[in-house]
Amino acid sequence: MMKALKAAEEYIKQRTTFRPEIGIILGTGLNKLAEKVENPLIISYKDIPNMPVSTAPTHEGRFVLGNLAGKNVIMMQGRIHYYEGYTMQQVTFPIRLMKLLGIHILIVTNAAGSLNENLLPGDVVLITDHINFTGNNPLIGANLPEFGERFPSMNEPYSHRLIRFCQEIAQQGKIEVKTGIYTGLAGPSLETRAECKMLAGFGSDLVGMSTVPEVIVAVHGGLEVLGLSVVTNLSNIFHSHPHHQWEIQDNADKAREKLEYLIINLLKKNIERK
Repeated sequence: MMKALKAAEEYIKQRTTFRPEIGIILGTGLNKLAEKVENPLIISYKDIPNMPVSTAPTHEGRFVLGNLAGKNVIMMQGRIHYYEGYTMQQVTFPIRLMKLLGIHILIVTNAAGSLNENLLPGDVVLITDHINFTGNNPLIGANLPEFGERFPSMNEPYSHRLIRFCQEIAQQGKIEVKTGIYTGLAGPSLETRAECKMLAGFGSDLVGMSTVPEVIVAVHGGLEVLGLSVVTNLSNIFHSHPHHQWEIQDNADKAREKLEYLIINLLKKNIERK
């Protein structure tokens, strides 16, 4: 794994002297934030040695490096999902690669279904914790001591500090943000009604098919993480009609401006650790 990561790191460092400090993963329907990056360098996943290629709808499959709101960022325009047939180590390969390139903060966004009647389509939700229901863990196998210890603590996977910053920004901008617990499943089939009831009973507010493996590896690597979900649909607890991709995309679009406002204004702050 380290040999594969080093080859990918070397490829990117040969392309540019730019060094990112913050990584941002753009979820379903949220790619347009990358258009605001100044002086962007775009590197396709398929050109990077050992890098898996994103196949999910609306996921561009490329890194965008440049400046956003005064910070050096690297954006993933499209993530890698477990349901695409990749191993957990491949799914989280980009996180470790961004760590090697220099990031110390990771902002993770996703589209999620709501298990909570107070979280409605179009809402932006700050993730406060998660439940790993994928049936796997990206840290299974030999530990990579270059990144972290064998048994990393998950007592605060989502930074309370960054959550407070976002809540302050939302209050100042007079936009509503909510908080919730996210459950990650393997997918790609959407959840049954019985599964939704079970997850809600466990205390989950949101459900999706990403984020959790990425956050586990980020925490293992010592990164500070902010998680943001866009509610794109109500779960089967609340209605009986089937979900469609156009519905998810439409609701992601509704929340995009709020999400972009939060991220851009967060980057404008001095979020370096003292």
